[in-house]
Amino acid sequence: MRSAARACRILLLLLLLPPPPAAAYFGLTGKEALSHFPALGTAGGPGKGHQKQCELLQLSRRQRRLCRREPGLAETLREAVRLGILECQLQFRSERWNCSLEGRPSLLKRGFKETAFLYAVSAAALTHSLARACSAGRMERCTCDDSPGLENRKAWQWGVCGDNLKYSTKFLKKFLGQKRIGKDLRAKVDIHNTNVGIKAVKNGLKTTCKCHGVSGSCAVRTCWKQLSPFHEIGRLLKLRYDDAVKVFSSSNDAVGHSELAGHRHGPRQPALPRPTDLVYVEDSPSFCRPSKYSLGTAGRTCSREGNCASMCCGRGYNTQSRLVTFACHCQVRWCCYVECQQCVQEEVVYSCKQ
Repeated sequence: MRSAARACRILLLLLLLPPPPAAAYFGLTGKEALSHFPALGTAGGPGKGHQKQCELLQLSRRQRRLCRREPGLAETLREAVRLGILECQLQFRSERWNCSLEGRPSLLKRGFKETAFLYAVSAAALTHSLARACSAGRMERCTCDDSPGLENRKAWQWGVCGDNLKYSTKFLKKFLGQKRIGKDLRAKVDIHNTNVGIKAVKNGLKTTCKCHGVSGSCAVRTCWKQLSPFHEIGRLLKLRYDDAVKVFSSSNDAVGHSELAGHRHGPRQPALPRPTDLVYVEDSPSFCRPSKYSLGTAGRTCSREGNCASMCCGRGYNTQSRLVTFACHCQVRWCCYVECQQCVQEEVVYSCKQ
């Protein structure tokens, strides 16, 4: 259905834009601050520069109009691209499908588990980036969180600003245009997975408080809303991916339209998937060999005690030794620098055979 396709078009934009430089996600460990990676393209800002960036993005006519009216939105979209790509590649770095961009257009045309994760993580990245952009003052039409019951004005005076998830989700629904749910199964699945990503960000919203007083006493306490680090949201969505539910379209006479149904564990009576479940409609390929969906696993590095057997798909793996240099015996020198020696050690690398 056209409305459903338009609703997820911005997510396809996030999934298909060029990746960050390879150095940005090489050797990800899960401890990096993703927001510190360099932005894609030139920096945005109010005025003609901002409007030009909106023209360069693959948006619908209505979305482009909204983009022009929201200074800072174009750069926030680019931030969401980077956030979603890096987190996806981090979460799947040890699996056969490693969230590479090769083959992604073909992958997005299918209803695999991997497609479900891409929609969810992209929606989450966009929601997270919009809320953070508001609190950081990078967008003109929104500011700190204004939830009732929180002293956000006072928090701002103390130099903190709550993440504005309320504005973020409201604007996102307007931007995606999710007014009607499509009648076809694939449209329902895509919108469901998009909402799973948004809910993951909402569930990670925490109330943070700061005490003010003499000698650290809590005579005055200021509280504000703060989003969880995006790594936590990415890990949650990866767990949802591992337990994703295969669904089909089921008629519901009570409501007068079809809805998603599936078997969560075993061939039991079909049940509606939970709002937090990622859903898919067809089984994934093995991703072992090169195809239109991925480059395969040949040459991928693996852990002999961990994932080599699965990663290499039974083909075995090569073993190679190499010398690596690293900083060691580091000492803090007065007053302001760290002095390290350079050490060399042998490292064994395992990679999947052709």
